[in-house]
Amino acid sequence: MTDADPRLKRLRLRAWRRGMRETDLLLGPFADAELGRLSPSELDAFESLLHENDQDLYLWISRNSGQPGHFDAIVGRIAAFHGMA
Repeated sequence: MTDADPRLKRLRLRAWRRGMRETDLLLGPFADAELGRLSPSELDAFESLLHENDQDLYLWISRNSGQPGHFDAIVGRIAAFHGMA
């Protein structure tokens, strides 16, 4: 996928405009730097993660724990990106 890919653009926008600034700052920079490197299944997981509640996302990523098992890999990757893993 390229940076011109509409899906990547949409996911970046959704990552930066969450409603909770703390979550924006965790997801936005990760999306900018890493979305183009994710596999199709990782993109699916990231997109699914964006449907979750901001307060939950913040806790899952900042603590890298408590998330449903199907989010373990993507949450771990985001946490590692921010040096929280």
